[in-house]
Amino acid sequence: MTVLFLCDEDNLVLKENAGYACAFRRRGIRVVCVERGYPRNGDLGRLVESCGEKPSLILHVGSVVPFLPWNLTSVDIPTAMFQVDVYFNGHRQLRVSMLFDYVLILHPGFEEMFCSAGHPAPCTLPLAVDPVLFQDHRRERHFQLSSVGRTDAPIYKTRRETLASLSAEFRMNEWHRRHEAEEVPEVYGASQMVVNVPRDDYPVDVSMRFAEAMAAGALFITRVPSEMTALGFLENTHYIGYRDPSEIPSIVRRYLSDEPARSRIAAAGQEKVLREHTYDCRVDALLRHIERDGGRLHAPARRWPGARVRLAYLDFFATERETTLASAYLREILRRSPFAAVPGAALVARAWAQRARNHLAAKTRKWRGERSRQ
Repeated sequence: MTVLFLCDEDNLVLKENAGYACAFRRRGIRVVCVERGYPRNGDLGRLVESCGEKPSLILHVGSVVPFLPWNLTSVDIPTAMFQVDVYFNGHRQLRVSMLFDYVLILHPGFEEMFCSAGHPAPCTLPLAVDPVLFQDHRRERHFQLSSVGRTDAPIYKTRRETLASLSAEFRMNEWHRRHEAEEVPEVYGASQMVVNVPRDDYPVDVSMRFAEAMAAGALFITRVPSEMTALGFLENTHYIGYRDPSEIPSIVRRYLSDEPARSRIAAAGQEKVLREHTYDCRVDALLRHIERDGGRLHAPARRWPGARVRLAYLDFFATERETTLASAYLREILRRSPFAAVPGAALVARAWAQRARNHLAAKTRKWRGERSRQ
């Protein structure tokens, strides 16, 4: 069996991509990536032919270089697309999702949004962990508390302030810096507790932090209510919840002084994560789902007229700020259906405007840096 990943080999280092690729390979499934130099919207038939064995699944994953090959709607192979931050821009992801037979949603609670938009096969496959990376739990847990994640944007204001306050009282990791993926198991494996302070615009989010922290055997502390309930975890059995960041210090102090309780809850969380929330579990669930469907191809766009399909491609590349490709699709739509080009023109204009703002912001930062050195 072969699975075609719509990314190049370099992008298999991204955490979710690497986790799924390794899980497929552990099942003896061959993973093939996009060849170097392949156009971002090149013909999918050429990619399929280059695989040798015909793929049983085509998987659109996260990629620094955005690929969306043409002819997704005509290939006789099941296709699937991961949708990550659906809480942030889910409405922008609906149109492109219609090109795929399956929409794989990484956060619970969003299937109805895709169903209401007309997709018949959304499937929740929450964030997970590669158990192989967390096999060594014998490190000394010299961090009383830790956290790994971004703190550099306005949506992380609460996280930044809370972690700064906590680090004044507790022995913590370097929470303020960026960590490489390979550092995370080491940090969490050396931590007695891991705290999740979610982003301000989606406070129920537990990100990948829940799986990595618990797989490492640390006690996981997160704001409640949260996604943990939908993921099947019980507060005070598998993790500890707080309602306000001001409660965190007393929680940490309590479980520093009660090692048996801390170990019991951490062990229960670890057992459940390694049993139910690994990439191996997610791959098994996906393959079972596709097998039950018996090869049915669900993508609504398989029945769309050409102009509407091109608009979905345009939307994808405009969202990715690939303005040249988006503009090329706009010209194709104009030739076929001027009326259908109206929403596409708005998307392309927005993408060009954003690109101009980004360019101006970069020049401004450079100018300020030069002034500060004078």
